[in-house]
Amino acid sequence: MRAYYFDNVPGDQRLPHDYNPSRLVSSETLSSIGVKYWTIPVPGYESQVDAIAKERGYKNRDMINVSKEGMGDIYEEKIRGFFQEHMHEDEEIRYVLSGSGFFDVRETPTDSWIRLAVEPGDLLVIPAGIYHRFTLDEQDNIKALRLFQDEPKWVPHNRSNETDINPHRIQYLKTIGVGA
Repeated sequence: MRAYYFDNVPGDQRLPHDYNPSRLVSSETLSSIGVKYWTIPVPGYESQVDAIAKERGYKNRDMINVSKEGMGDIYEEKIRGFFQEHMHEDEEIRYVLSGSGFFDVRETPTDSWIRLAVEPGDLLVIPAGIYHRFTLDEQDNIKALRLFQDEPKWVPHNRSNETDINPHRIQYLKTIGVGA
């Protein structure tokens, strides 16, 4: 996984949006905002992913294929929805099996976007309460294993005044040492 600051230049969300020169983000910075990641080679990934799932209490999983072929008529609508800034009340856990894409997470307290370029073998944990978004890159395809602590669900809460006071958002801010 490659992490860098998003350049905020208008244009196709599927482009890298990297500064020139790139402004890389350190693993320490990612850790400070609660983002965790591992690199696990796809061949034989099961035992390593299973071990992390057991350690972190992930009980359920499913597969998602984000592509025109995998989603059919709802593809464009889903891509637009994924790229809306939102948070979840649960961790978002993805292990990339094929394809590639970008997760953008908000750095707090700067409110800058950090772009996480993911590819096969990347296991990413985005904490509950962090503002983020997702898009494919120009390959327009990603297949990922989704892990869940409880029943599979994916409920986005788009950023608003209400999400700013959501208990999961407040807990996230406390966890990273921001706010009360």
